Amino acid sequence: MDPLLELFGLIAGAITSMGFVPQLIRGHRTKKLDDVSYYMPMILAVGMTLWFIYGVLIDSLAIMIANTFGVCCCLVLIAMKKAYT
Repeated sequence: MDPLLELFGLIAGAITSMGFVPQLIRGHRTKKLDDVSYYMPMILAVGMTLWFIYGVLIDSLAIMIANTFGVCCCLVLIAMKKAYT
């Protein structure tokens, strides 16, 4: 794959994946995740896992990294919700 395209994908994945960070920080600080559904991170984790597999199949590091980070964030969010409620 073209290195410039891969870099573009890595930047896009990093920006998109950072969307989880404010929720994780807020949840950790307040210890309240009542307003977060279990379904949202579970469904996202399944979708991101499929995206990861797709990234493996087309050999795209950007897709694999972004979706690995996203799945990890979803799992942390689920664990935090379980621990704090």
